[in-house]
Amino acid sequence: MGTDLLVTVVALLLVAALAVVTAQVWRRVQAIRAGGVQVAVRVPPGGPVQRWHTGIGRYRGDEFLWLRLSGLGTRPNEVLHRRDVEVIERRRPEAQEAAALPAGVTVLVFSRPAAQDVEIAMEPGALTGFLSWLESAPPGHGVPWTS
Repeated sequence: MGTDLLVTVVALLLVAALAVVTAQVWRRVQAIRAGGVQVAVRVPPGGPVQRWHTGIGRYRGDEFLWLRLSGLGTRPNEVLHRRDVEVIERRRPEAQEAAALPAGVTVLVFSRPAAQDVEIAMEPGALTGFLSWLESAPPGHGVPWTS
């Protein structure tokens, strides 16, 4: 009888793990279909390599929303307001970061007056779109940044 209970518990754990993985895949597919791009984020900048987290970025008016893929929450983990960010550095990943990030990404370091600084890493296509969005602020709302 003890063996049957153990098999049942293991089977339930496997079903639960499969459900979590399925939910994560479903969430990622839905976020990408809704216009999302793959982005890695690190807050605060200069933290250890293991602090890079992969997620999906989406545009909503003057905000860039980032949702961490490994979480189960539905709210964004980071929000970049176009008027409140300043790009202070644009660089290639350092040697110790290369293992934690996809190949070919560019890292942008942002300063935010009301929150911690943040780093984002994007592939070239996503970076072009992001910089275009950042530069296209409405009239009277210039965005300071450096390239």
